[in-house]
Amino acid sequence: MDLKGLVLAAGEGSRLRPFTFSRPKHLIPLLGKPMIQYTIDDLVNSGVSDIGIIVGYFGDLIRDVLSDGSKFGAKLTYITQEKRLGIAHAIHLAIDHGFIDKSFIVYLGDNILSSGVRKHLEKFRERGSEVYILLSKVKDPSKFGVAVLKNGRIERLVEKPKEFISDLAVVGVYFFRDPDLVEKAFKTLKPSWRGEYEITELIQWFIDNNYQVDYDVITGWWKDVGTYDGLLEALYMLLDNVNERFEGDIRGEVIGRAIVEKEAVVEGRVYGPAYIGRNVVVEKDTIIEHYTSIEREAKILSGSLSRSLVLEEASLDIGGLRLRDSIIGARSIVKSRMGNHGEARLVISDYSIVEF
Repeated sequence: MDLKGLVLAAGEGSRLRPFTFSRPKHLIPLLGKPMIQYTIDDLVNSGVSDIGIIVGYFGDLIRDVLSDGSKFGAKLTYITQEKRLGIAHAIHLAIDHGFIDKSFIVYLGDNILSSGVRKHLEKFRERGSEVYILLSKVKDPSKFGVAVLKNGRIERLVEKPKEFISDLAVVGVYFFRDPDLVEKAFKTLKPSWRGEYEITELIQWFIDNNYQVDYDVITGWWKDVGTYDGLLEALYMLLDNVNERFEGDIRGEVIGRAIVEKEAVVEGRVYGPAYIGRNVVVEKDTIIEHYTSIEREAKILSGSLSRSLVLEEASLDIGGLRLRDSIIGARSIVKSRMGNHGEARLVISDYSIVEF
């Protein structure tokens, strides 16, 4: 069975403001790659290369970065969702546009799965499912759509329940066999209290009408990268899987698993797992500690960083300070007087200047 892919990247990323005032969250880099590229790479590695991208907020920036998709081994088609009316509405647009004309997989562009979707795609094919979804156990089900199971089958799906009914969240990956049936289901929907056409309601139609709706509970980690904490957690999990690679100029010391990209210069110390991007400068008075990513062309002139994300072209000169669990926006400048010591946490947006 040949499938098409549909990646959703129209959202405003309101929970990641102020970073998303200057770019869509899908273009925030993690280990040198925009977040959405992890989704595209996963689809291509699973044999799905004909991919539609639903764009809206800062859609032109996404088009500029991804282009036609050939550099990823994909063929990309862009579909604009003028108003963000939900996942089910985005799927409807792709079908109405004529892009979705066969079985397809929907993948949210801010979701990262450690194990990928290849094996689930094969199970979808083998089982003959009309709809196939992934579930994951979560600590706070109120933030997600959840599945209620009975006798090993999905009985109902509930979007962001206010009371506990299940701890199995619906992961942002959905397989559908027949676009015509999806359209038939969509026409029965009404906007929810959030003003959106909910994917849970769309799938519920298939359940209520006795179509084969299958699922698997994933065992690897899954991140819905929609908050500061979620962004950092995704970074930590990605760094857990890095393989050592040194291509830059290491004049100082690198200990443990780390990536040092081409044209980076490391004169200080780096403790892996860590990522040092292309053209990054780590000066001799600097310590880059575990679970830190320094994105391209950033300059770390002094100080220590731990469990932090420094975005493109930022500059840090923080003397005796140690930043932890921090996110420093692109092209920002952070300076601290030499007499300052101890720990601090900063979350600052792009083009900021912080001096203390």
